[in-house]
Amino acid sequence: MNENLYEILQSRFPEEPEAPCLILPDGSQVSYGDLHRESARYAGLLVSLGVRPGDRVAAQVRKSPQALFLYLGCLRAGAVYLPMNDAYQRHEIEYFLGDAEPRVFVCRPQIRGLADELAAKAGVGHVLKLADDGDGSLAEAAASQPDRFTTVARTGDDLAALLYTSGTTGRSKGAILTHRNLSSNAEVLHRYWGFRPGDVLLHMLPIFHVHGLFVAVHCALMNGSPMFFEPRFDAKRALALLPRSTVFMGVPTYYVRLLAEPGFLPELCAGMRLFISGSAPLLTETFDEFKARTGHTILERYGMTEGNMFTSNPYEGERRGGTVGFPLPGVTVRIVDDLNRPVEVGEIGQIQVRGPNIFRGYWRMPEKTREEFTADGFFKTGDMGKMDQDGYISIVGRSKDLIISGGLNVYPKEIEEMIDALPGVFESAVVGVPHPDFGEAVIAAVVRRGDEAGAALTEAGIIGALKGALANFKVPKRVHFVDELPRNSMGKIQKNALRRQYA
Repeated sequence: MNENLYEILQSRFPEEPEAPCLILPDGSQVSYGDLHRESARYAGLLVSLGVRPGDRVAAQVRKSPQALFLYLGCLRAGAVYLPMNDAYQRHEIEYFLGDAEPRVFVCRPQIRGLADELAAKAGVGHVLKLADDGDGSLAEAAASQPDRFTTVARTGDDLAALLYTSGTTGRSKGAILTHRNLSSNAEVLHRYWGFRPGDVLLHMLPIFHVHGLFVAVHCALMNGSPMFFEPRFDAKRALALLPRSTVFMGVPTYYVRLLAEPGFLPELCAGMRLFISGSAPLLTETFDEFKARTGHTILERYGMTEGNMFTSNPYEGERRGGTVGFPLPGVTVRIVDDLNRPVEVGEIGQIQVRGPNIFRGYWRMPEKTREEFTADGFFKTGDMGKMDQDGYISIVGRSKDLIISGGLNVYPKEIEEMIDALPGVFESAVVGVPHPDFGEAVIAAVVRRGDEAGAALTEAGIIGALKGALANFKVPKRVHFVDELPRNSMGKIQKNALRRQYA
């Protein structure tokens, strides 16, 4: 049996090849037949360039149908796909090319000179261009290839993708994802989230990341569904497309921006079946306001690059705000102390996961891989969390974000929730900075609301409100007001940037 992920996805394509797959902003469509033929051309091109099974193909491009053809062509050719955020600059690109040693690098025309220079240095054999509109030497070369290609046989353990983590605590690590890692998660999510005939996905996420490429695209392809394939999130554009969609996946920022639109009315969501949020914590306030405005309860889930999705709130059943639900079918989640002993219900501990979706290890980092797995095969996520008496899991924060002040553990989430509940506060982030007496001091960065209560907020007022409600060692020593919190492209707050700023 060919366990190539593409074969599994293709087995779910509609019987009618002209069924729509991608609906583009200009109204044109890419059918499932087109997708199959174009991915064949891209696979054929890669093979003609000397790409062999297991070779890496790196891409730093914007979202386009051609970028998706390239990804699927890589799968079909047995290559390993390496997507890169288009915001990466010289230092990051140089590191990724040198570490992954791809045979092909596909870049935007804007960086062709830099790409040629860095590719030559890293020994990359071919550099091709793909413009934001889908034109460029990659598409031109693929157009001359046959539209038939026999998908290369792969086992479930063969590499399918190589994704680098953000590297906030050191150099980036390349997570090795196999065909089985990706296919098992796609099959589980497709079932768990109740995908059905007639579903239409509104796709506004980037596709250099697990959320947009693996979670969203794979679910749609597994279902043979059309996708509104938008280049980026745009709230007003979303309002126009929601009445023609049934499923939407986004990061919390998307939901905040939708709620800020006066035209975001319940009738726009009448045909919607499911709103899913992930990649960063969803504020309970956003969860509640969205439900009150639309009648829909956002489904929050939890995962990371090293294994796609680990947990999800239920499709059928109560979706609890502030939680990420239960372990997905086939995935085991445990919460343990520093000695790998299970903690009691409601106690905070380290989240560890095991399942067929968990990555094989870090690229060319055997020691780091050994460090991140327990003796019985659980991956140490680095996240801190707790499980309530009903089995719902809540994420408290990253272990590296844990603040140790005067020898006592401080969990930022607890303080952030209290600050966020104060009148006039839009959101907050709590971090630890070096302190000569305590080792680390707790400080908070706060974004005000644009109302009278927000204007009235003061540092002394926030600190005073927390005193008496929290143990004194948890109360921030300083509160800094900011216009916005630093975030990465997927909406995660960059606490390392705050630590640097206020150190």
